[in-house]
Amino acid sequence: MTPETPTANHQWLSKLLGEWESEMDCGDGSKSKGTESFRTLGGLFYVGEGKGEMPGGVSATMIMTLGYDTLRNKFVGTWVGSMMSNLWVYDGKLEGNKLTLSAEGPHFGEAGKLAQYRDVIEFVTDDHRTLTSFMLGEDGKWTQFMQAHYRRLK
Repeated sequence: MTPETPTANHQWLSKLLGEWESEMDCGDGSKSKGTESFRTLGGLFYVGEGKGEMPGGVSATMIMTLGYDTLRNKFVGTWVGSMMSNLWVYDGKLEGNKLTLSAEGPHFGEAGKLAQYRDVIEFVTDDHRTLTSFMLGEDGKWTQFMQAHYRRLK
């Protein structure tokens, strides 16, 4: 099998490469700080490992994978964190400088129930990006519950 050549969509993801510091606003008034490091697997997939504090001071580690599936013509990925047992599976779409990732996961307000989520990665500049998270409510409206600002260290 011949290795695939990265496309323009894969190259867009390369902007994630490097070391980042983050500041997160959890929407309830609590804030936390952390770091994140992104590397690539052959220019086709990107792996980010984040470390930081959860509200209340509990340490957490998170791993995100992102790529572009040329057969399905969409962005794909996963997210896992040390604070929960759910594997988040992403399906995404790029519009301009915003990558919108959709996933299903545990409802944050009702135990035992699933909900629909969106994580939006937006590059403000090459060295500043945001990650904004939304949950779909029973009323059909998307409600923001978290936003993190990432600034490149190197």
